Amino acid sequence: MSAANDRQSGSSGIHLGRRALVLGATATAAGLAFPGTAQAATFGYTDDGTNYVIDTGANLVFKVRKSNGDLSSLVYRGTEYQGYGGMNSHIESGLGSSTVTIKQSGSTILVSVTYGTLKHYYAARSGENNVYLWTNKADTSVSATRFILRVKAGLFLNDEPDSYTYTNSTIEASDVFAKSDGQTRSKHYSKLRVIDYDYIGWKTGSVGLYVVRSNHEKASGGPFYRSLLRHQSADGGGLYEILYYGQNQTEDQRFGLQGPYVIAFTDGGAPSSSLFPGTLTTPWADSLGISGYVAAGGRGKVAGVGITGRNTAYPYTVGIANSAAQYWGSARSSDGFFSIGGVLPGSYTLTVFKGELAVYTTSVSVSAGGTTTLNSIAIPSSNDPSNASAIWRINDWNGTPSGFKNADLMTYAHPSDVRAAAWTGNVVIGSGSETSGFPCYLWKDVNSGLLVYFKLTAAQAAAAHTLRIGVTTAYANGRPQVVVNGNWTSPIPSPPTQPNTRSLTNGSYRGNNNTFTYNVPASAWLTDTSQYNVLKINVVSGSGTTSYLSAGTAIDALDLLS
Repeated sequence: MSAANDRQSGSSGIHLGRRALVLGATATAAGLAFPGTAQAATFGYTDDGTNYVIDTGANLVFKVRKSNGDLSSLVYRGTEYQGYGGMNSHIESGLGSSTVTIKQSGSTILVSVTYGTLKHYYAARSGENNVYLWTNKADTSVSATRFILRVKAGLFLNDEPDSYTYTNSTIEASDVFAKSDGQTRSKHYSKLRVIDYDYIGWKTGSVGLYVVRSNHEKASGGPFYRSLLRHQSADGGGLYEILYYGQNQTEDQRFGLQGPYVIAFTDGGAPSSSLFPGTLTTPWADSLGISGYVAAGGRGKVAGVGITGRNTAYPYTVGIANSAAQYWGSARSSDGFFSIGGVLPGSYTLTVFKGELAVYTTSVSVSAGGTTTLNSIAIPSSNDPSNASAIWRINDWNGTPSGFKNADLMTYAHPSDVRAAAWTGNVVIGSGSETSGFPCYLWKDVNSGLLVYFKLTAAQAAAAHTLRIGVTTAYANGRPQVVVNGNWTSPIPSPPTQPNTRSLTNGSYRGNNNTFTYNVPASAWLTDTSQYNVLKINVVSGSGTTSYLSAGTAIDALDLLS
C-alpha cells in the first residue's frame, strides 16, 4: 500500500466522451472516440494518457487511473463528485503500481485491475448511471478490506449521525469526536446492521449518490454485524463497501470474489431495487472473465417449509455459513418459511436466530443448480432461554441489549454522549422499570457494583436457585461476578471467546452471545420475606484501561430461575 497513492489528486471532470464522433469500425470496436461537434453522449471509452475515461451513454462519465486502478473522476450531469482532501476513490487506501486493462464487450465495458494476488473490477453498462464493482482478495498478502468512494465536500448536507468536523474535540483514539453541544460523532456510528440496509448514500432534491452493497457472501460477521458505512466531515464524505472489517469481528476473514457492489446515481430518489443484493442479476457478466465469478447456474438454494416453536413477538432469521461463504434470509412471520438463494455449492451450518440469539443449528448441503428443501424445523423449547420458568427476569432473551437503558443510542453514539442517561442506577424487581432502568453496558471503571433488589417467598428462600446473566459481547475480557446479600460471592467465571477490539464505544454490541450461570445456595437468601435480597453485579477483568475503555460487557438478559 502506498500513502502517496492515497494523496493523489483526482482528475477534473473534462472528458472526450461527451463530445465525440466514433469513426470507423476499428475505432468503434476499440471504444475510441474523437472530438467533434456537440451531440448526445456516446457509450464507449477513451484513453487520455493517464486514465481510461468511460462514458456510460447516459449521464455518467468516470475515470480509472491506469497506473493503480483508482477511481479518479466521477462526473454526473456535468458535476464532479469524486474526491475530497486530494484523494481518489479506491480499494483500501489505494494500491501501488498495478496492471490496469480495459475491454468493451457489446454493451458492457470492463476495467480490470491486478495488484499482486488482488484483482479488482469496474464495469459500465450502456445507458446506465451505475458503476459495478467486484473485488477478489485471494489471501492476506494484500491489504484490501474496503472500497471507499470519496465524495467532494458541499454537495450533500452534512447532517448524518456519523457527521463530524475537525473542529470537534477528539475523545477516543483518532476517530471518535465530541461536538460543542456534547453530542458525539464517529465514522463507526452507522446505526445499521448488514441485514438492515441494501444501500447507503446521500441525496438532494435532484441528485442521489449511493453505494449498493453486495450480498456479502465473502464478508464476515453474519447478518447482524455492524461496521462503518459512511462518514461526512469538513472536507467531504466517504461511502464504503466493507469487504472485511476487524472491529468487533467474530469470524475469520473469508477470501474470494465479492460483488457486484454498485455506485449508483439517481435524480434524487432511492436506487432501483433491481440493484439490491438478492435481486440483482448479472448474466451480462457471465462471460467477462472476472476471476472467481460464479454464474447463477453454478449456485444453489436452501428453502425451509416452516419453523415451529417460535416466539412470534420476535423476527427470526436463518443464516448458513462455512469458512468460505455466508448467507441469510428472514423467516416469514406467519409460519417461518424461508428461502436463501444464490448459494455457492458446499456444506454449511444452518442457524436459526430469535432476534439475534441462536436457538437452533443443523447442517445443510447445497449443490449447483439444485434446491435443498428442509422439512419444518422444530425449535426445542429448552433452546430458548425465555421458556425457562423464572422467579424474576430483567429483559427478555433475544441476543441484544434492546430495551435496556441507552441501548438504542449506543449504536450511533459514544457512551459519554450528553444524550445518554446516567450509567449508574440500581433497580427493584416489581417496580415496572427494571429493564428501562438497567444499563445496557457495564464497565469495571464506570458502573460496576450495580444492585438488583428483589423479594422471595419463604419457599423460594428455602431453596437454591440458578442465576443467569446473558451477554452479547465483552471488551477486555470484562465479565460479571455476583455477590448475594453480602454473604455469598460467586467464583470468577472464565472469559468467553470475544472480539479483541473496541466494541462498546464504537457502536457495536454484537460479539458472541454467552450465558453465565451462577448456582446460588439457599444459605445466600434472606429468610425474612419482608426484606429485599440484594444482588450485586461486579465487572471483573485484569485487562482494560479506564472509564469507557475499562473492561466491560453488554447485557442481553438476566433472570433467577424458579
